[in-house]
Amino acid sequence: MENIATKVKITKTSTSKLSETDFSNLTFGKVFTDHMMVCDYKDGSWQTPEIVPYGPLSMDPSAKVFHYGQAVFEGMKAYKDNDDQIWLFRPEQNFERINKSSNRLAIPEFPKGHFFNGLEELLKLDKEWIQKGFGNSMYLRPFVIATEAGVSASPANEYKFMILCSPAQAYYSGEVRVKISEDYSRAADGGVGFAKAAGNYGAQFFPTDIANKEGYQQIIWTDANTHEYLEEAGTMNVFFRIGDKLVTAPTSDRILDGITRKSIIDLAKDANIEVDIRRIKVSEIIEAAKSGELKEIFGSGTATVVTPILGFGYKGEKYELPSIEDSYAKSFKDRLLKIQYNQAEDKFGWRHAVK
Repeated sequence: MENIATKVKITKTSTSKLSETDFSNLTFGKVFTDHMMVCDYKDGSWQTPEIVPYGPLSMDPSAKVFHYGQAVFEGMKAYKDNDDQIWLFRPEQNFERINKSSNRLAIPEFPKGHFFNGLEELLKLDKEWIQKGFGNSMYLRPFVIATEAGVSASPANEYKFMILCSPAQAYYSGEVRVKISEDYSRAADGGVGFAKAAGNYGAQFFPTDIANKEGYQQIIWTDANTHEYLEEAGTMNVFFRIGDKLVTAPTSDRILDGITRKSIIDLAKDANIEVDIRRIKVSEIIEAAKSGELKEIFGSGTATVVTPILGFGYKGEKYELPSIEDSYAKSFKDRLLKIQYNQAEDKFGWRHAVK
């Protein structure tokens, strides 16, 4: 992977929070490292990336991000192997996707050299925050926000690109059951569902809260036109195992092109598991559950990796899935983790060493 050399200005913190951090008791996304990357867009171009001590921002209350939602983000992870080498997993995909998201929201594309050199310098500076061992990682949050002051309804002329680092353990814990949505949809045709736009996620909170009160941890979204077709599970892409076949919905302008999703599809094909990428009707899953053909449902995503779903609800009925020994979810998660932590061959060329 070629990167265009970019100078990165570094200002180190005078006091580290590392010794105060309890790595055995982390809440996802609540603890951040000593430094962050910041880069401003002004006068028609992205400026020199800077790494500075982590801290609050000062922004004008009329900044356009607050009024028109010009904000996109990515989710990535860094891993440390037993030899203290830091690895990224398919970072080129994240770089391409944040610019794809930016384009949809009329945000200027971020330069490749700025992204990779800024990210790698940040990781090297805060490398002691990355813990070894399966389940331990550094969650990385690149994002862009519109910072130009003014409430005119037009794209901003000034932006801020940032990367935050947060030490992480497992994202979901405990049992996960989902409610298939009858009324709410994550995205619509022609919208921004394929982009990691901040508003996509804010709009999920209300229907997810309703599902939580009914005893479910997440929602499986259905299509906006008919609510007959299954699309995503909460913030995850979703897979169904019907018999020995793996079925998942195709990406579209409604469904995020998940990096973990496409990795699982490649792993399944490599294991000679039949993969069917097509639209999936709710009625088909209900019928498969009743007949015993529905063996597994699981979600995939950067934060979750692979999350087994133990049951689901629809129209007041609850369906439990069987416990099986030859779980696809367990197999895929194990293979992915071993690749990510440099404990297995990477025949796909997914690992990227931070040097």
